[in-house]
Amino acid sequence: MPISSYIKETMSSKSAGAIRKMFEEGLRLKKMYGEDSVFDFSLGNPDLDPPKEVQAAFEKAAALKEKNVHGYMPNAGYQFARDAMAEKTSKEQGVAVDGSCVIMSVGAAGALNTVFKAILNVGDEVIVPSPFFTEYRHYVNNFGGVLREVPCKSDFSLDVKAISDSLTEKTAAVLINSPNNPTGRIYTKAEIVELTNALSSHAEKIGRMPYLICDEPYRAITYENKEVVSTFPLYKNSVIVTSFAKNLSLPGERIGYICVNPLCNDKEEFVAACIFATRILGFVNAPALAQRVVSYSWNAKVDYSSYENRRNNLLSILNEAKIEHVNPEGAFYLWCKVPDSFKGDDVDFCEHLKRFMILAAPGSSFGGSGWFRLAYCVSEQTIINSKKAFLSAMSSLEVKE
Repeated sequence: MPISSYIKETMSSKSAGAIRKMFEEGLRLKKMYGEDSVFDFSLGNPDLDPPKEVQAAFEKAAALKEKNVHGYMPNAGYQFARDAMAEKTSKEQGVAVDGSCVIMSVGAAGALNTVFKAILNVGDEVIVPSPFFTEYRHYVNNFGGVLREVPCKSDFSLDVKAISDSLTEKTAAVLINSPNNPTGRIYTKAEIVELTNALSSHAEKIGRMPYLICDEPYRAITYENKEVVSTFPLYKNSVIVTSFAKNLSLPGERIGYICVNPLCNDKEEFVAACIFATRILGFVNAPALAQRVVSYSWNAKVDYSSYENRRNNLLSILNEAKIEHVNPEGAFYLWCKVPDSFKGDDVDFCEHLKRFMILAAPGSSFGGSGWFRLAYCVSEQTIINSKKAFLSAMSSLEVKE
C-alpha cells in the first residue's frame, strides 16, 4: 500500500477536511461566477487587516541588520519573545508568569501538536466537549492518543458530570476551547470551577492529574462585555495554547505559543518535553520574523465591533430565513441547526446551500451532526448580499414539502 491506511481512510471520508474543501470550492466558484455571487462562510480566515502597530512591527523587524537575524535560535524561541508572551499571559491570567513557562510555537495548531507529543503515551485519552474544532481528532491521533468526545448540554455549556464520568486512569488531558469554535460559547466561571474541582478530585483518587489544556486563539474576540475565565488561579496543571491568527489577523504567519501554569506539578519537565517535541516534530522553532513582530505588538489595540455587527446582521438574516441557531458570545462563527426535512444530514444540507452559492461547513466535522457552521469573518457586503440566497434556499424546501 503506497500511503498510510489511516491517512487514506480519513482523507477519503465525507467529512474529512470539509472546511478546506469548501473554501477551495469557493475559490473555484468565484472564478466562474464572480466574487459578488458567491457567499463563502466556510473558513475562519479573518478579513480585518492587522492593526497599524502590527504593520509597524513588521517594518521594524524587516529593517534589522544585525548578524544572524534570520538564523536559528533556541528551540523554545527567543528569550525576549518568551518574556513578552509571559507578560501577556500574566495580564490575562492574573498570575505572575515568567518566560521559563513559555515555548514559542508554529501557531496554535503547532502548539497543540507539540503538547500532545510531549504528554501522550499510546492509548492515553484526551477528553474534549463536543462540538469542537475538527482538527483535534487528527492532532491527538498523531501521537497514538484517543480523543474522547463528550457532548455538551443542549445549550452548549459544559456537561461537567459527563466529563467527570469519562475520566479514567488513561486520561492525560481535558481540552477546552473558549470562546468555542464552532458554537461561539464562552464557558462561565461556575462551569470552569466545577470542571477543575472534578479534575482535582479525580487526581486524588487515581494519582494522575490530567492537564487542562485551554485553546484560546479567540480569547480577545468577545461580545457584550463577556470575559474568558482565567484557569491558572483555579487549577495548577493548566496550560494555555494560543496564537495571533485571529486576534491580530495573522493566520498565515503561523505564530503562537504554549504557556504552562508556573504552579504546575511538573513545570520544568513539561517545558523541557515541549522544547524537545518542537525540535523532533520538525518545527525546530517558531518563525524568527513573526516572533519579533508579536513581541513588539502583542498588546496592539484592536476594534472587534465590526465582527459583532456582522454577527447581528447575519443573525437577522437567519431569523428571517427561519434557520435555528446559537447566539455566539465570542469568536466569529454561527452554529446553525439543519432543517428537519434533511433528517440531520448536515453534509447533504451544505450541498443544498451550495446550489444557492452559500458555502458552509457541515457540523459532523466538528462532532456535531445535524448542525452546520457559518464563519462570518467576511465582508459586511457579503453578508448583506447573502440574504436573498438564504431566503431562496429555505423557501425551496417549503416548495418541496
